[in-house]
Amino acid sequence: MYRTNRRGTLIVNTKLVDGKVIVVIADDGPGIAPEAISRIFDPFYTTKEVGEGTGLGLSICHGIVMEHGGTILAESVPGQGATLTIELPVR
Repeated sequence: MYRTNRRGTLIVNTKLVDGKVIVVIADDGPGIAPEAISRIFDPFYTTKEVGEGTGLGLSICHGIVMEHGGTILAESVPGQGATLTIELPVR
C-alpha cells in the first residue's frame, strides 16, 4: 500500500456468524489485477520484482486456513484495494 500510494489504511473486522468466525481484512492499496486474483494463493506466485518476495505468504495462509476447516476468499478492484475474507469454524 505504502509503495503505491505513500499511505495506506488496513481495516480488520471480525464477527461470529452461525458457528463461524469471519475475519475481513481490507486495504486501500493498488488492488489485484483480474488475471492474478485466481493465482494469488499458488505457492511461489508473485507479482513483485525479483528479490522483493517469495510468493509464499498467501499460500501459507491458505494452507493454515484450510487445515482448520475454513475458507479464504480474495476480492479486488484494481486501483481500489483488496479484501480477504476468512471463515473459520468454531470448534
